[in-house]
Amino acid sequence: MPDLAHFFQVFISSFDFFLNGLWITTKISIVSLIIALFIGIFFALLKISNIKVLVWIADAYIWLVRGTPLVVQIFILFYGLTNILVIPMFWAGVAGLAFHSGAYIAEIIRGAIQSIDKGQREAAMSLGMSKGLTMRRIIFPQAFRRALPALGNQFIIGIKDSSLVSFIGMQDLFGVASTMGSNHFDFLSYYLTVAVYYLFIVLLLTYIVSRVEKKMTVSD
Repeated sequence: MPDLAHFFQVFISSFDFFLNGLWITTKISIVSLIIALFIGIFFALLKISNIKVLVWIADAYIWLVRGTPLVVQIFILFYGLTNILVIPMFWAGVAGLAFHSGAYIAEIIRGAIQSIDKGQREAAMSLGMSKGLTMRRIIFPQAFRRALPALGNQFIIGIKDSSLVSFIGMQDLFGVASTMGSNHFDFLSYYLTVAVYYLFIVLLLTYIVSRVEKKMTVSD
């Protein structure tokens, strides 16, 4: 176990390297989670539809993601996509993370939509609103507010899961820690350092989500 002085020395001396890794982690996390949110909404709508084929497609996708490890999905997508076409490593990592998180977000969104009282949907339809307009103006805004705490947790999980892109060669936070630990024969110090960076990101995101929740509560 490294002493405190050595840990601080490692933390300060490696700041520039980890700063670059932090940028990559932040970028890949934000892009993949935005895409995952759209994927999740799409499959959530498929799952609550009245068309059995669409429900089966959504169920198959969610079952596939839940039944296989994320690192396996990243490897399959990375090597599968690169065999078909030339794709940057960054976008292969984004595809793997978005594909995985989208399934969990789909279930969160589905549960939130189905938690809204059916009477509101019936009232909107009685006023002449179409199903699409009812969903967009009445159901989805309420569902999003209810889903926000669970979505916040999933976003945090997605950020931590982004560390797995280091296994396909990306120099994100975890990739930097592994490389520098190997170069200096001091894995523990660099893994402790990267843990501090992840804790900072999680605390920041938790604060942002809590602020958004409070604003939405006040607006209600």
